[in-house]
Amino acid sequence: MERIRVDLGINSYDIIFVWDKLGDMAGELKKVLSTRRIMVITDDNVSNFYLETVKAAIDPHYDVRYVSLTPGEQSKSLEQAQRLYTKALEFGLDRHSAIMALGGGVVGDIAGFVASTYMRGIPYVQVPTSLLAQVDSSIGGKVAVNHPQAKNIIGSFYQPKLVYIDGKTLSTLPDRQLYSGLAEVIKYGIIYDGQFLNWLEERMEDIIMLDRDSVLHCLKRCCRIKAMVVKQDEREAGMRAILNFGHTIGHGVESTTGYRKYTHGEAVAIGMVYASKMALDMGMIDKDYYHRIKNLIRRAHLPTEIENLDTKALIQAMSKDKKAVDGRITFILPTAVGRVGIFHDVHPEKITKALA
Repeated sequence: MERIRVDLGINSYDIIFVWDKLGDMAGELKKVLSTRRIMVITDDNVSNFYLETVKAAIDPHYDVRYVSLTPGEQSKSLEQAQRLYTKALEFGLDRHSAIMALGGGVVGDIAGFVASTYMRGIPYVQVPTSLLAQVDSSIGGKVAVNHPQAKNIIGSFYQPKLVYIDGKTLSTLPDRQLYSGLAEVIKYGIIYDGQFLNWLEERMEDIIMLDRDSVLHCLKRCCRIKAMVVKQDEREAGMRAILNFGHTIGHGVESTTGYRKYTHGEAVAIGMVYASKMALDMGMIDKDYYHRIKNLIRRAHLPTEIENLDTKALIQAMSKDKKAVDGRITFILPTAVGRVGIFHDVHPEKITKALA
């Protein structure tokens, strides 16, 4: 068992890394939760694989109730949040109770959102089971649900008490979801760590094959970068925006396709390629680096362009992005290997050209 501390003062917490030890979580929960009652939020796919293991681990120690969502982005809605509030009331959750998110990014986001708003906030813990959630969405306290016109537009910053990551859970992840998480992994190399990007180019196939040492190294490196960035900018007032590389376009792709055609990671992968093309067109990176990025994304079995792109609809969707300033779309663009910048003044023609 290894751990990384997310240092946020009174909101600090540990990220714990294990392999095939999901059933050992009770001891760690006791360190951070004083409650006796927990509501576990999961989805139908994850519950099929891990619910019995979690029950055996925590039921002897807590009064636990379980709620399962339909898998997919459509469950990240105010309607589902309302259902979860009702379940929490029926189960008798009070301010001293807690919520556990057992699943991928959708489960973690909506569970955290419900925890942040139920009775003005109750404790929650993250037990992420997808690669995307393990390296990104479970860390940093950004919790939200979607609006039909914009992704993650209804939300808050609310830190968990613990993140418990069992890398072995990736073995039951569908290939498409594993590849989806690799988009966020690649993102960290591009935005912050050129050496990690080099390592990914060497070990991508090992990660895809779920080599234990490669996966654990990958998880820990991504989480260290995320923890470091969040420590410096917990509420996304500045530097933390770099974590949104690929997401401005990616969120636009998701919303214009009704959150059905592409997974979040696939949309982010497309967004990273288009953002890199924008940087290439603006003279910030050279062709070699652009092709390195694009080829690594392809090796992760991820898309690099949009089929039948409606440029006008995509730009309109991006204008509703949370990072927009005075109606201007904000882009995170690569400026060198392992470095990016935040740009609020990209000329509309540059956007259109990159998307062409």
